[in-house]
Amino acid sequence: MNVLVAEDDGLTRAVIAMQLRKLGHTVLEAEDGAVAWSMVQKLQPQIVITDWMMPNMNGPQLCRNIRGQQGTAYTYLIILTALDRKAGYLEGMEAGADDFVTKPAEAGELQVRLRVGERIVRLQTEVRQLEGLLPICERCKKIHAADGRWQQVEQYISQRSEAQFSHGICPKCYQSVVLPQIEALRRKHGG
Repeated sequence: MNVLVAEDDGLTRAVIAMQLRKLGHTVLEAEDGAVAWSMVQKLQPQIVITDWMMPNMNGPQLCRNIRGQQGTAYTYLIILTALDRKAGYLEGMEAGADDFVTKPAEAGELQVRLRVGERIVRLQTEVRQLEGLLPICERCKKIHAADGRWQQVEQYISQRSEAQFSHGICPKCYQSVVLPQIEALRRKHGG
């Protein structure tokens, strides 16, 4: 998994990154929330481990920004908290965090939390793929909409996106469908 560690304390960040690399993960590092946010936008890590308190952007704000992205793959978010921050769990969850790890992060606990994160990311990916499948009639190519109606592909897509269609005939269909129809009409009309 690609994991981004956002932690302003260099030693803590290095220790966590080393633990993650030993577990076989690809690790990205950010020294504050703003740098982490920039990296998330460009690199789309699958898991983000963020400190709660950081300069330029704190962990909960980073979580809110990540959750506010449209159309991106799911990112599993873990907030690092000090022992006295347990009262902030609700705030962190409302910001979009999936899990919390108390500092200092122990390798065994981190491994368990990352396994859960991997499962969630994998399941979210499968859900997105399944949502992308359209039930389509193999004969007439109409799509079965959620309301039970069968609609032409063009109508279905036009109602759900900005897509516009221009029609043509591919060479294969021209050869196998259109040309035989033209030949049949010529024979019928003696031409």
